[in-house]
Order: sequence, then structure tokens, then C-alpha cells
Amino acid sequence: MPRAIWSGSISFGLVSIPVKLFSAVSEQSVRFNQLDGRNNARVRQRRVNEATGEEVPHSEIVKGYELGSGRWITITDDDLAQLMPEQNRLIELEEFVDLDQIDPVYYSGSYWLGPADAAKPYALLATALHQSNKVGLGRFVLRSNQHLAVVRSVEGCLMLSLMVWADEVNPPEAIPGMDKAADVELNDKELAMATSLIESLTETFEPEKYHDTYRQAVLELIDRKADGEEAPVPAPADDRDDTVVDLMAALEASVAAAKKSRRPKDVEAEDQPAAESA
Repeated sequence: MPRAIWSGSISFGLVSIPVKLFSAVSEQSVRFNQLDGRNNARVRQRRVNEATGEEVPHSEIVKGYELGSGRWITITDDDLAQLMPEQNRLIELEEFVDLDQIDPVYYSGSYWLGPADAAKPYALLATALHQSNKVGLGRFVLRSNQHLAVVRSVEGCLMLSLMVWADEVNPPEAIPGMDKAADVELNDKELAMATSLIESLTETFEPEKYHDTYRQAVLELIDRKADGEEAPVPAPADDRDDTVVDLMAALEASVAAAKKSRRPKDVEAEDQPAAESA
């Protein structure tokens, strides 16, 4: 069962709603440790002074910022404490915006906000956000760092998503070669065929359909090796040429394959002529 990692209040106007913060995601990655291949003993990392080669005690380690050309300045915990945002246990919603105005690139991790001792104002905010299709934007402090966050309504509950700051997002013009796409001329037939392919592959989003097949394969490999079995020999890589020679031919073949793979009733409904108006 998830445990609360933060407790405080949501504030907007004169309304205060006590809440608790819970992680919305439990990552399921397979974790490995480093071993010495000669005797399978754990390999530990050591903090070593690169000038002397000696191990440095934890008590002697300080924070440093490189100015360039080997010049360093040290920053103490007291220096940072003077600048640290106040731990006021408050998520103050400064403004509300339409949900579709926020590009997903700004999201950086999600948490459930659970009600703490006051269910009615919690339910009121969740319902009002849902009906208005709005989200609340505000700042708060988590683990000594200030974060921008968006609070939204999800199935009658409140979810908080951390956001990156605007200056942390790389604009498309900073990506090499991105401007080449702006100079491409597309004809109507190509665009219509690409749109048809997208429509042919459009489905209702069901996250349960998608699984981490690599993680499952790794776990199966671990089970086999734990039972003393040898690892299977991987199949040779496919050396086919992925170069698209004829874009239209590739689009037409893709549309045909997509229609063939869909449920028969979907294809029949798509090919059925429209009823004549009376």
C-alpha cells in the first residue's frame, strides 16, 4: 500500500483543503547489482580523492561548483539554507487554465492527492475542476526543492503532476536538422493517404493492452538461469533494408494491411455506403 510522502494543504482564494501526497506510479524495472565476476562478491563504490588516491570520509565531503579552468567554489549547507523556499506545507493554486493548453512535455511525474480529514472541500474542488475542464497551477516545496505543479481532477479524485520549468524544455529549433521538415512540400494525395492510415490504426486508448515485454523476458531469463538452464541463443538480426523507395506505395500497402488486421465489423461498417436521405 502506498505511503504518504508529504502532507499539507491546497489553497485557492480563502479555501484550504488538507491533503496527503501519494506516489501515483510504482516502477517495476528489474534492478541489478555489480559483482566481481571472479567470485560473485558485491562491488562497492568508494569516494576517492583524485589527487591523492585516498578514500575521503563522508564528513569531509563538501559541495563544489566549477567556475572553469580548474577553479572551484564551495557551497555550504548554511549557504543553501538561506535561499531555500519556506517549508510551509502549502500548495497555493495561483491560477486556473484549460487542461488542453498544457503540452505533455511539461509533465514530470504524477502523485495522488488524498483527502485528509476534510472530504467535502476536497470533493468540491475535484468536481468543479472536472465540470469546468480546468486545472490549477501552483508552486510548492517537496524534499527541499520548489516545484511547479498542476492539480487536476481524475475520476473524482485529485492528481498532482510535477512540471518542468519553461527554461528546461528544449525548443525544436535547438534540435539539429529539425528545420528540414519545414521545407518539405506535401501533395494532397500523400496527405490524404497518411491521414487514412492514421484513421485505420485509431483505437480507444486502453493502457492495459501494453506490457513491458523486455522486463518480462529478463525475468524469464533469470528464472531459467536460477534453475540451471542455459540462456537461449539470440536469433540473428534482421538485415532488411528499411529505406522507403516509394512513399505512396508504402502508404497504400500500410492502409491495406491495417484494414485487413481490424475486426471484420469495423471494416464492413467503414465500407458500407451511406444511406440515401429520404
